[in-house]
Amino acid sequence: MKKDTHPKYEAVKVSCSCGNAFETKSTCGKKELSIEVCSECHPFYTGQQKIIDTAGRVDRFKQKYGKKDK
Repeated sequence: MKKDTHPKYEAVKVSCSCGNAFETKSTCGKKELSIEVCSECHPFYTGQQKIIDTAGRVDRFKQKYGKKDK
């Protein structure tokens, strides 16, 4: 096998804009990463996810394809 073909897998400190910081491993070559969204502040993981329905599309879908009472 060839030498030095794979990048180094090193520890990286990650800091989020919400203030959360953690350490992981990466091949990016940097010692520190700055991210905008992490699992502590993302709406999907926090349970604060909302459906934004400005044109009534969700209601029209539910009326068309939703379960109908007999």
